[in-house]
Amino acid sequence: MIHLRFAVMIVASRLTIRPNSGPALGLRTNGPENQTSATYRKTNRLYTCSKHRGYMEKLRPEQTSTLLQVTLPALKNEHRITKRIIEAIPLDKGDYRPDPNSKTALELAWHIAAAENMFLNVPASGEFNFGNNTQPESIRNSADVAQWYAEAFAANFERLTRLSPEQLVEVVDFRGKFQLSAVLYLDVGLKHSIHHRGQLTVYLRPMGARVPSIYGESYDDRQTRLAAQAAS
Repeated sequence: MIHLRFAVMIVASRLTIRPNSGPALGLRTNGPENQTSATYRKTNRLYTCSKHRGYMEKLRPEQTSTLLQVTLPALKNEHRITKRIIEAIPLDKGDYRPDPNSKTALELAWHIAAAENMFLNVPASGEFNFGNNTQPESIRNSADVAQWYAEAFAANFERLTRLSPEQLVEVVDFRGKFQLSAVLYLDVGLKHSIHHRGQLTVYLRPMGARVPSIYGESYDDRQTRLAAQAAS
């Protein structure tokens, strides 16, 4: 939960904050002085979130369309990278965990895939559906996760392109912790995936796998390239 709250703070930091003034932008943090509740009132467009102070202007529908168009390419690019990391897990090493308290590689891969698509579904459904996060019995290895991830992402991504500004601006509650306009949860979900993807990459070499390139050429990909050049 800590990393998810941090992601929400990052989203909020990109928007104009107006301390102690006006209605909220889809997120209103601690309201009047000493108020620490996590409730919200849609009637006066005030939305509260514990821990952090400040008020923001509510998103306008036309702003959400711009945010969506900026976010869609990032979603597609990060999905491509994340899928590559999941596919790098050896099919017979899904039960690897670096510590007894850690998730197994397969559990972590599924968490990334399922949570990302849960966030992608929020603007269309207008709510969080936590019931679809249980790993199906049919998901038995990294290839199964990667296939499910690709198919679910494609369907959710296509649906996002058809949503109206009114759907994107709708304020959605997350477990009573904070409330954001639906479109903003796409960026929160993106950071959630990147966070756990970083964890998963640390699993790869101890499993005997190679680390794919992410934002630049990885050591393993560079060694493969150099070996190919030397052999040619």
